[in-house]
Order: sequence, then C-alpha cells, then structure tokens
Amino acid sequence: MLEKIKKVPLSFSQIINMNIGFFGIQYSFGLQQTAINPIYSFLGANPEELPLLNLAGPMTGLIIQPLIGAISDRTWSPRWGRRKPFFLIGAIFCSLCLFVYPFSSSLWMAVGLLWVLDAANNTAMEPYRAFVCDILPEKQLPTGFMAQSFFTGLGITLANISLFVFQGIGYLKQETASGIPYWVFGSFFLGSVCSIGSVLWTVSTTKEIPPTDEDLVRLRNDRGEGLTRILRPIIDILSAIGDMPKNLWRLAAVYLFQWYALFCYWQYIAPCLAKTIWRTEDSHSEAYKEAVAFTGLVNGFYNIVTFLSAFALVYFMQITKAKNVHTICLIWAGLSLLLLPHFEGSRYMVLLYIFGFGVAWASMMGVPYVIVSNDIPSERRGVYMGIINMMIVVPMIIQTLSFGVVYKHFLGNDPINAIMFAGGLLLVAALLTQRIHEHRNMDGAVAMQGGGH
Repeated sequence: MLEKIKKVPLSFSQIINMNIGFFGIQYSFGLQQTAINPIYSFLGANPEELPLLNLAGPMTGLIIQPLIGAISDRTWSPRWGRRKPFFLIGAIFCSLCLFVYPFSSSLWMAVGLLWVLDAANNTAMEPYRAFVCDILPEKQLPTGFMAQSFFTGLGITLANISLFVFQGIGYLKQETASGIPYWVFGSFFLGSVCSIGSVLWTVSTTKEIPPTDEDLVRLRNDRGEGLTRILRPIIDILSAIGDMPKNLWRLAAVYLFQWYALFCYWQYIAPCLAKTIWRTEDSHSEAYKEAVAFTGLVNGFYNIVTFLSAFALVYFMQITKAKNVHTICLIWAGLSLLLLPHFEGSRYMVLLYIFGFGVAWASMMGVPYVIVSNDIPSERRGVYMGIINMMIVVPMIIQTLSFGVVYKHFLGNDPINAIMFAGGLLLVAALLTQRIHEHRNMDGAVAMQGGGH
C-alpha cells in the first residue's frame, strides 16, 4: 500500500527518535523477566506453580500481536496515523499496570495484572516492526531494525540495573503487609514513567506516511459490514497464513530451533553455572544462591553486549547478506553454549563465552526482519509481523510442553547437557537460515545519514 509513495530517507537521529518508544516497552519486558517471579514468591507461590503463572506471556503474544497487526493494517487516522495509536494505547495501559503492580495484595491480583500488562506490552510492541517498514526506505531498514535491537538490550539492562540500585537503598528494604519489598516499587514506578514517556517522544517526533486516496477507498471497502467486520481481523490472519510466502515458512523453521534453544538457556543457565562453578545442585544452598546472583550478572552482560553491538551488525549487512550475518551470529552463540560448561579458570571467564550470545541476541532482535522484509506485502505488514511473533511463542509453548521429557529421558536431568543441547539447536538454526532466499538490494544498506522527513 505504501510503496506507491516515495519514502524520504531519514537522518540517523530521526531513526533513533522513531525507535525510542521501543526502549520503554523493552524496559517493561526486562522487569517482567527479572522481577515478576520473585514477586510471585513474595506472595506465596510455590516453585512448581511458576510456569503456569507465567502463561500470560506466550498466550497474549500468540493472540494479541497478530490481531493488533491485522487491525492496524486497516486503520488510518489523519491525526494519529496507522500504527502510533496502538503503541500509544498499549503504553498507557502498560504504565498503569506497572504503577499498580507492586501494590498487589495477593497472588491472583499479581497474576491478573500480569495478563493485562502482557496484553498491553504486546499491543504496543507489535505495530513497531511494521512502523519501521512503513516509514523507512529499503536501504535504511537494517538501521531501523537494529535500532530496535539496541533499545532492547538497553531497556532490559537498565531494568535490571534499577532493581540492583533500589535494592541497595537501606530504607527501601522494608516490606509491605503482603511481603513485597519497597525497593521493587522504585523499579516499577521508573518503568511506568519510561513506558509512556518514551512512546510519547516517538509519537510527537515521528510522522507516518499517509495512504493515497485510492488506498483510503480500499480500506473503507475492505472492512465489511456486521459480523464480517467484527471477524475481519481473524479472517485476515487466517488468509495471511494461507498465503504466507515461502521465505516466512523457512524463517518459521529457523525460529523453531532458535527460540526453543533460547528458552532452554534461560531456564537452565543458573543450574548449569551452579554445577560447573559452585559444584552444587542443591537449590537451597548458599552456593546455589550465589550462582543465581552471578547468573544475573551474566545475563546483564550479554544484554550490554547486545546494545553495544547492534549498530555494528548494520555495517556487516552492508558487506554481506543479512542472512549470512545472522548465520554467523547463530554459529557463534551455538559454539559459545557448547563450550561454556567446559571453561577453566576464573568464573568471570564465562563472560567471554557469553559475549557471542549477546551479539547473537542483537541479531535475533533485528536481522530476521531485515531478511524477510521484502517478502511481506506492504498492505499486510502488520498482520505478518504479528504472525512472525507467533513463530516465537509457538516454540515457547512447544518447549514448555516437551522439554521436561527430553530433559529427564535424554539429557540425564543434567543442566550442563541442557545448555549444550541449546547450543546444538542454535547450530541447526544457523544451517536453516541459509535456506532463506534473501530478496534485498544491498546497495547502500547502511544509511546513517539522510534528509528530513
């Protein structure tokens, strides 16, 4: 739809402005990754209940993102645009939930708020991928998507740092009647401000490209009437899946192994480090708690690597195809996880091994979208970006349902084997990445400078 209008190249600062809102969204996701399960524990949740209590993430991602994508494809407001209304609405509800969350007085209040928070985050995040494709010329897409990788690493890193800083303030170590420490409030209040503040910055500094008169007529005619209008987003999703380009199916195969591996890493890196460094598998021991704390440092480090390396990947996409960049990053991460349990020397040597994982995380957050951007019809960008997110959450659900059996019967209940298994899956994903046929003009792939919007 938007290809009929010539897109004006943006300056690097304008590309940053349009993606600053992604920082607040990822700060919120960072708090969810780090702080939600401890809050559940403060409120009395048993460890075996945690997977079910975290079901909001994959389920809202599976449902909300493709629906919002389909609806935004058929939206246009002369004042607000096409994508901006959705990440603005999502950010408002996200900020409200983050502000209220530490006041949770019961476990089920916290669980209910997480469902609303995840739905809001997915509402805000989904249109952002299409937003970049809508506005930027092809040669600037690598810069646009890697800016999102930069803000992913930065947002998650600062969320974790805020928890560490507030936890160190003495008078905030007191607890509410429900058992939640006051230092949690500081991080969530800061997240509330970051979420709405960063999105408002993007909304106020970035204009969307209006559709042509012909496109506006088509939008009105395609909405349908009555029940058809209500079901239109679902019809669009099913139709898009049926018409999905072959390259997106190939990307789905990559994502199956890539994201299955990531969930294995996140679940078992702490037990792996506890066994390899502290020589313990007793989750109640002080040594195990030290391993968990050290895992926070490791994960924080790879997110720092992510935002520091994001724009370097843009340069490499100028030299070679984006799929080659992603392949190399996946191989690096796969080898890192295969070798990590066998390191020797200081525990801080682990940071050298995890460096490659951080670079790969930057690639995962941006490069695949560059690879398939030209395969997505312009008038269906929103719904296909939502479907790509489904390719992420489906492996998560499959891993949740299947890995317990794999871990017990094939990996000997050994976290070291789980991490090495994840490394092997990343190598398979690297091989499958080469099956994707990249249709992209590499001339001028790096576009750090440009004219005004």
